[in-house]
Amino acid sequence: MAKVKKLRCVLCGREFDPKSDVFTCPDCGPDGTLDVLYDYDDVRQKFTSEALAKNKERSISRYIELLPLSDPAFFPNLKVGCSPLYESTYWAKKLGVKQVLIKDDGRNPTASFKDRASFIGVAKAKEKGATSIACASTGNAASSLAGCAAVAGLDCYIFVPEKAPVNKVTQLLIYGAKVFLVKGTYEDAFKLAVKAIDAYGWYNRNSAINPYLVEGKKTCGLELAEELSFDLPEKVFVSVGDGCIISSFYKAFYDLKQIGLISHIPQLIGVQAEGACPIYKAFKEGKDVIERKPTNTLADSIAVGEPRNWAKALRAVRNSGGDMVAVSDDEILEAMRLLARTSGVFGEPAGVTGFAGLLKYAQTGKLDSHERVAVIVTGNGLKDSESAKKAAGSPFLVEPTLEAVNRVLGSMI
Repeated sequence: MAKVKKLRCVLCGREFDPKSDVFTCPDCGPDGTLDVLYDYDDVRQKFTSEALAKNKERSISRYIELLPLSDPAFFPNLKVGCSPLYESTYWAKKLGVKQVLIKDDGRNPTASFKDRASFIGVAKAKEKGATSIACASTGNAASSLAGCAAVAGLDCYIFVPEKAPVNKVTQLLIYGAKVFLVKGTYEDAFKLAVKAIDAYGWYNRNSAINPYLVEGKKTCGLELAEELSFDLPEKVFVSVGDGCIISSFYKAFYDLKQIGLISHIPQLIGVQAEGACPIYKAFKEGKDVIERKPTNTLADSIAVGEPRNWAKALRAVRNSGGDMVAVSDDEILEAMRLLARTSGVFGEPAGVTGFAGLLKYAQTGKLDSHERVAVIVTGNGLKDSESAKKAAGSPFLVEPTLEAVNRVLGSMI
C-alpha cells in the first residue's frame, strides 16, 4: 500500500500513517472520518487515459493505481463495476438541458452500488489476514458484503433493522451470511454491529467508519469520468443516506483533479428523502453539525437518521458548489415509474431518489439549457418488490376471451 501516503481527519486535519489500524480520528471521535490520500505524483505517471485505454479488465480493479491495495490477488473473483451509462434524449428535451446521463449501478453482481465498497472491504480484510467480516446495513451494503465474502471464503456477520425488506434479507441468507435482525432502527443495528465487531475482532466493513470503503465507492465516479473521456457533466445527482456515496463522488473527482485528468469538480447535488434528511437540513441552514432524528420513508436504503459520514457529505456539496434537495415518498414512487417507463431502468426507491431530485430541481429553474447532468441509480427495483408494486399499479384480470380484452382496451380510450 505504498501509494497511499496518509490518512487525514475530515474535521481537524490530523494525519495518520496508513500502516496504522486507525479508522476514525481519536481526537474527533466517530464523526472524525478519514480521507485516504495518495502519492499523487507517483499515481500521475501510471493512471493515464492511455493506460486505461489499453486495460482490458472490466471491473473496478482496472483502477488499482487509485485504490488502497497493491496486490490484485486479494480482490474477490467478481466483476464489480463497469455498469451501463445511458443517454436519455427524452429527459434532456423534457428538462430543457443539453444532455441527461443515467448510470445504472443496479446492474452490479448483487444489484446495487454497494458492491463497489464491499469489493474493497473484502480485499482489505484478506490483506489483513482476517477470516471474518461484518457490517450493519439497511440492506444493500449487507447483501453486497454477503456476496463478496462468499466468493472470498470469509465468514460474514450482518446486522439489519428488523423492518428491512424481505427480498434483501433473503439475499443475505442465500449467500450464507449470519444475519441478525435487530429490533429497532438502522441506528440500533449500527451501534450493535460496532459493539460486536469490537468484541469478536471481525473486520469492519461499515463505510462510515472504515475509510477504505469510500475508495471502492469512488470507482463509480472514476468510471463516469472515463466513459465521458474525462469531460464531466456540470451536475451529478446522487441519493444521500449516511453520506458515503456522495462523498465518494467528490473523492473520485478530487483524485482525478490532483493527477491532472480533469480541471474542475462537477457540482454535486445530494438528494434525501423528506422523512430522513438531516444532512439536507444542515446544508440548507448553513450548519456544520446535524440534528439526529427518527426516520420515516419507504426508501429504506437511505433511511438514516444519524448519518456517520455527514461531514464528508457536506464538504462534497459545498466544495463542489452543489446543492441539496429533499423529496417526498410520493415523488420517489413517481420517479420509479417515470424512469422505468422512459428509460428502461428499474430502480428501487433509494436507487431512484437522485432522479426524483433531478425532476424536482428542474422545477426551480436552476438548470441551464447548455448543461449536461448525470444521475446515479444505486439499486435495482427487485430489491424492494412491495414498493415496486405501489409504483407500478395493477394488472387487468380478464376472462380468457378476446371480448374481455376488447372491453379493457375500450376503457383506455
